[in-house]
Amino acid sequence: MKPSDLPLFRSYGRPAVAPDGTVFAALSTPDLAGDRYGGVLHRLEPAGPPREFTHGPRDSAPVLSPDGTVLVFLRAGESGPAQLSLMRTGGGEPRQLTDASVHPLGASAVTFSPDGRSIAYLAPVVEPGRYGSPGAEGADQLDPEAEAPRRITRMSYRGDGKGFLLGKPEQIFLLDLFDEAGAELPDAAPRPVTAEPGPLGRPAFTADGREVLYVRRAAVDSVHGEIAAVPSDADEPGIGRTVVHIAGDAAELTVHGKTVYYIGSAFAGNDFAGQTDGLWAAPLAGGSARRLTDVQTVQVDAMAGAPVLVADKVVVAVAGRGSVSLRAVPVQAHDAPLDDLPVIIGGRRVVKAFTVAGSLIAATVAGPGSAGDIVTAVVAAAPDADSSETVLTDVSAPLRAAGLCTAEEITGTAPDGYPVHGFMVLPPPDRFAGPHPVLLAVHGGPHSAYTWAVFDEAQMYAAQGYAVVLPNPRGSAGYGLEHGRCIVGQLGTIDADDVLALLDAALRREDCDAGRVGVMGGSYGGFMTSWLASHAADRFVAGISERAVNAWDSFTGASDIGYFFADGYVGSDRDEQWARSPLAHADQIGIPLLIIHSEQDWRCPLEQAQRLFVALKQRGHETEMLVFPGEGHELSRSGRPRHRQQRFEAILDWWSRYLPVG
Repeated sequence: MKPSDLPLFRSYGRPAVAPDGTVFAALSTPDLAGDRYGGVLHRLEPAGPPREFTHGPRDSAPVLSPDGTVLVFLRAGESGPAQLSLMRTGGGEPRQLTDASVHPLGASAVTFSPDGRSIAYLAPVVEPGRYGSPGAEGADQLDPEAEAPRRITRMSYRGDGKGFLLGKPEQIFLLDLFDEAGAELPDAAPRPVTAEPGPLGRPAFTADGREVLYVRRAAVDSVHGEIAAVPSDADEPGIGRTVVHIAGDAAELTVHGKTVYYIGSAFAGNDFAGQTDGLWAAPLAGGSARRLTDVQTVQVDAMAGAPVLVADKVVVAVAGRGSVSLRAVPVQAHDAPLDDLPVIIGGRRVVKAFTVAGSLIAATVAGPGSAGDIVTAVVAAAPDADSSETVLTDVSAPLRAAGLCTAEEITGTAPDGYPVHGFMVLPPPDRFAGPHPVLLAVHGGPHSAYTWAVFDEAQMYAAQGYAVVLPNPRGSAGYGLEHGRCIVGQLGTIDADDVLALLDAALRREDCDAGRVGVMGGSYGGFMTSWLASHAADRFVAGISERAVNAWDSFTGASDIGYFFADGYVGSDRDEQWARSPLAHADQIGIPLLIIHSEQDWRCPLEQAQRLFVALKQRGHETEMLVFPGEGHELSRSGRPRHRQQRFEAILDWWSRYLPVG
């Protein structure tokens, strides 16, 4: 496997499942020739191979009407943002629902009303004179450089991957698709129902369809959320009424009867760091929210999807020790521990997304041999019964044929006796006899985790002869509340001990060369790389620090999340922030260091790389900086395919120079 094999890492997105068991899902493929991600919708049935339902070139995010007869999805051309299209599940030509004249920056996050006649969705409302729109008086559209200055009055004024937010706040729109007789309304126009100042979560209808619920910030620049509602028949867009006050944050709403279920965490002030997200239930009529899952042991994964009620159970995705499983939470539960939650789809796999129709679940599942395939399961009626499961696709067969490397669990013990867990990916034994040079790769977050899912980066490096160590140190997600929170105020201490402890466990193996070790990582992993390059330089021959936090003082003001994130993890004391900054210890960096960053990274801004690069250059240290134009913080995961290929090539070139195989 080599960087040009990036197109083999295909995967399905969030599936849509009809009551009759038919599944629709978008297959995404990195296209190096077109330098974009191609997408087509597939129709999947229990018997027979997947069939193309649309032809792209960039189709994604299918959502089915409650009766399963109508599909609304996102469609984009060769370039530009995605718009909404509608298609009957029986086939035919898709009908475009929105276009650039109404939504110049596209639309997303579609939800059907309970009767299936309308949809709610999110779309940015562009300020006149910005982003190519005409001026307030109908003047010609302006080039970005000619726009009026931005008046900024809050700290949350921009977002990585989204740019400046104040001139294009996302709002909720409603669009009527059918009349009472079921006839299509081709001339219906979208109508905005919110006029909120800040970002909003995916909309959800109440059971009677009369209101639309969503999550918003409790106040400008607040890290706390709240659930609000607006009438679905509102004549004018407005500010929603508060439905649920939350002492923490919330995401992914589902309404059932008079109860709203959501995923979130509870904390006071800015104490968000390392909190475990749980499943909550709150009465729509008012009153306190109730946490259904245990705060200590259950980490609900909101990225996989909203909670779904099936009979007397709520289905959610739960992360733990590198797996993400689907579990059933009793609706009457209160602080239910992990062991009391029956598994629907589990094992050494990762449920990336799921949807439900009746008792049938369709999920996108990744694992050691798959980047993301479609699996269906029926929720068992009896608590102790196993859920039947069917695998509908195998899009990673070409990836396995190219030679997937073996991933395995590995454990170690930190100096204070704390157990450390992680993974290791080894080179193919028929090509590399070993002992292998070793790459210690630290994940971002820090409240994230390596998993059993196929990881393109580890596969690329292992295929070239490197043993790749993937630690989940203290601070990672999926190991309980204390594991996630104990690094608050201690970055670079016990987490660094854990990372090195797992490395030591790997180096005790005969197939790993303890004298040839490199360190690398991105975001928090970049921070850890820069930190270890000065605090444990004798352990490594070289390093690659990518999109890193290198100086907490400037990160506080320059990052889109810096105004709360630095305080949450490091604290507000300036001396302590500097002491926890790799830049403060740049004089002790003792290994060649490649610094990789993106030009438009607003999560860890480019200045974080520039300051460290100049500090190293001024002392004559061996360093290089690689800057990718037009990319943000998510380059390695969702950047342009060609840039991702070039990034892999640059990383492998660096290691071939300082840590050659053989």
